[in-house]
Amino acid sequence: MRSFAELEQRLVQIDRRGYKAYNEIKGSWSEGRFVLIVDHVQADPFATPSRVRLRIPQHIHQIPPELWASTPRRIALTDYLLRVFAQAARSIPRVGGTGHSGKVLVDAGDAEILARSGCAINEEYLELRFRVGLPAQGRSVMGRSAARLLTEHLPRAAEAVFWSRLNQKEAWTWVKLAEDHAHLQAQLKEHKLVAFVRDGSILPRASGVSSAPLKGALPFESPPSLRVTLKTLHHGEVTGMGIPEGITLITGGGFHGKTTLLEAIQYGVYPHIPGDGREWVVTRADTVKIRSEDGRSVVGVDLRPFIHDLPGGKDTAAFTTQDASGSTSLAAALLEALEAGAGVLLLDEDTSATNLLIRDARMQRLVQKETITPLIDRVREMHEKLGVSVLLVVGGSGDYLDVADTVILMEDYRPREVTREARAVAEAQPTGRTIGDPAHPLTVTPRCPLPESFNPRRSRKEKVRAKGLRELVFGEEIIDLSALEQLVDDSQARAIGVLLKRLRSVARPDLPLKEALQLIHQEASIEGLFAMEPSPELALPRLFEVAGAVNRLRSLEVRQART
Repeated sequence: MRSFAELEQRLVQIDRRGYKAYNEIKGSWSEGRFVLIVDHVQADPFATPSRVRLRIPQHIHQIPPELWASTPRRIALTDYLLRVFAQAARSIPRVGGTGHSGKVLVDAGDAEILARSGCAINEEYLELRFRVGLPAQGRSVMGRSAARLLTEHLPRAAEAVFWSRLNQKEAWTWVKLAEDHAHLQAQLKEHKLVAFVRDGSILPRASGVSSAPLKGALPFESPPSLRVTLKTLHHGEVTGMGIPEGITLITGGGFHGKTTLLEAIQYGVYPHIPGDGREWVVTRADTVKIRSEDGRSVVGVDLRPFIHDLPGGKDTAAFTTQDASGSTSLAAALLEALEAGAGVLLLDEDTSATNLLIRDARMQRLVQKETITPLIDRVREMHEKLGVSVLLVVGGSGDYLDVADTVILMEDYRPREVTREARAVAEAQPTGRTIGDPAHPLTVTPRCPLPESFNPRRSRKEKVRAKGLRELVFGEEIIDLSALEQLVDDSQARAIGVLLKRLRSVARPDLPLKEALQLIHQEASIEGLFAMEPSPELALPRLFEVAGAVNRLRSLEVRQART
């Protein structure tokens, strides 16, 4: 393998040559403690910076293997190391020049701890993956500046992840916290809970665009009747509110914390970093937040459990539209989530089509020909027949008091369990509403996506690119991801594009979507996203968000699976 000294010499030789001369440094270079690998050189100073890796042997970094002895530990450790390296890289002296000259881009996270492609560790080595803007003046190589950046500054920044340099206590805190989150998450079903919020948690955020906890916010305190104590691996017993399985309502006046609690629960599917305030909000991994979404496409979904008998005899057994209404999109989202394997559904009245949530007694009397079976008529059946729990934020749909197992009232950001009072209100003030007799059974019909649905090419070139968190360019299409509220990182959106490309080779007319997604998700979890796409800026999304992207693909073609 070529040495750093040879790399420095080569860079001096190409100094002031045209930018393409940087291609001569592609490959591996070593100086004993580090191996520098230049995988891809950007086309010019203004293009996306070059892909680079730094590989550090185990005997050099000396991070104890116990820190990555389990999957949750490995994810937490690599997430932590990326943040440490990103901080160190920010102190690298900036090289002047054109375009992205001298920039070091490390994909580190925010509040959630995620499996990322930017770092890997095994028994042999630790590898940091990132991008570097190779220095240029105009379109000419700045070879001497590049030599200092690649052979001096970057290795010095990478020394920050050596065990002797790390904040060892903080590293262990990160790892143990993530492992305890996974441990509690695994216990929830055993305790017949869908979520747990520890006493003392800080749920409000600093602002709508900040993940930081709100300073001075009231610490969470569980209602006595819902207080549970769970055991952790590293932090002893933890006590807080356990939300039981079944139908749960979160209610209360405006601005009293209903949505804040719901958002903490929806993001509790991920472990959070120390100090976030939501470290001990733990939600079942099969929890999916759904909402209405006017104008989205729906392909081949059997909507009959909720929408049926349309005028003109139009069948909804395999319903397809390029412009769904609010109620149709919510019905589709419900059934798509169940198809993907959701065991817990989260809804907010504010973002859900009212006519799919409820039809009151007056409308029942007035409207005789109704094509919608509202959720209120199916929600108990969903739990009793399918084992699916539903957590719904309501402020105006009092009819749901008749079907709720648990009612939580938020007052001044304090939860009170008021199930008994809610039942008394329901008995004292009957709505006069009749429980509907659904015309069709509550079934979920699996669909098999066809491989030609997943074409990443635009003209002759492959075009797959995330535009932030909420939009994904995939071939000729732009997929709107804004309704997938449990996506938390731009890198997850980028990874969805990678996984959609992989679906093209996995999908078959006889393979249900859920099984196809399980195959590629397992591959990404075991082999790593980097093995699927050599990008340092990917974070593993959940299977449910990948399913959500598939279902919003306007080129999607499916066949319903035979049952």
